Amino acid sequence: MRGAVEVADIFRRHGEAYRQAHGAHMGRVERRVMGAIAACRTAALGGHVEQCTACGNIRVAYNSCRNRHCPKCLNLARAEWLEARHTELLPVPYFHVVFTLPAALGEIAFHNKAVVYDILMRTTAETLRTIAADPKHLGAEIGLIAVLHTWGQNLHHHPHVHCIVPGGGLSPDGRRWIACRPGFFLPVRVLSSLFRRLFLKQLDAAFKAGRLHFFHALAALADPAIFAQRVAEMRRIDWVVYAKPPLGGPEQVLAYLGRYTHRVAIANNRLIKLEDGCISFRWRDYRHGAHNKVMTLAAEEFIRRFLLHALPDGFQRIRHYGFLANGHRADKLALCRRLLAAPQPASPPPARDFRERYRQLTGRNLDVCPCCGGTMVRRGTLPQAPPHGATALWCDTS
Repeated sequence: MRGAVEVADIFRRHGEAYRQAHGAHMGRVERRVMGAIAACRTAALGGHVEQCTACGNIRVAYNSCRNRHCPKCLNLARAEWLEARHTELLPVPYFHVVFTLPAALGEIAFHNKAVVYDILMRTTAETLRTIAADPKHLGAEIGLIAVLHTWGQNLHHHPHVHCIVPGGGLSPDGRRWIACRPGFFLPVRVLSSLFRRLFLKQLDAAFKAGRLHFFHALAALADPAIFAQRVAEMRRIDWVVYAKPPLGGPEQVLAYLGRYTHRVAIANNRLIKLEDGCISFRWRDYRHGAHNKVMTLAAEEFIRRFLLHALPDGFQRIRHYGFLANGHRADKLALCRRLLAAPQPASPPPARDFRERYRQLTGRNLDVCPCCGGTMVRRGTLPQAPPHGATALWCDTS
């Protein structure tokens, strides 16, 4: 059910003023995000008309924008992704490990999103796989799912990677499943040290290859000596790697995954009100006892913070590594199950059409009339009706 206020409402009421004030500094990705979210499930994207065969109730269903930054377009994508993961779960404990960039490097990442976010995700996975493969720790090939988040609860830029990792892996010869110690995965101090070294090495390589760019307050970093000084400073501080307690069984793992995979900077259910040009929303202050608080921002500042987290075109924020990597996942998982004597999870029956598929994934039946419980049937199609002067919207289903 629609809440009192949505991100789309903020863009519709204050988006044009924001574009006029900041348009010269906005990229095409940010413009598309704003346009798509504002148009989502409105006449601008077209749709269809349905009518109940029993009571005659008419329902207009407008199309979704399918932009991956839209708070309203994630539920079905999340359900489809989690269903695919259901058949890949193993009967072992799972661990949640978080790798966070220091704030000084977060600034560099913001100006070089595609390059630095990619380095962050690759070095996160390399760190986990390298330490896990070391016989002093686990001595096994592990698999993991890595998910990039770029926000904190207050919407500031805060790049970090959430990793969901099975508690064990394949022996080097592929003949044994090596389980981690009960309640313990890998030492976080060792992970932190290697993560820092690998990340800074690849960041320095990207700088020397001319792949990094610096603007405004960071412009001085284009000087090799100043950049080298910044890297040296980052080597002297501790980097945060946090391992949470092991998760429960497969169903708990699926529910947990759903909290982190298909998310945007802020969900609509955290928004409280929009009035007098200000938006109030709930947030959790983790620095001060994880207390729930309410923050109020001017709409202009809220939009600015939301757009900080727009991802570059085509960037994959959910990635699979190790024995869960896409190229050999099926074969490696089959081997893991044989070694664990675990059966293959049953796949859901194929759906006849989209409506049955939607019901399987969400539990909601689109054919049922909300007024009398009768059957809704499609009566016609509504064409797109973009506002005067609007350009075509780009759908991002990644």
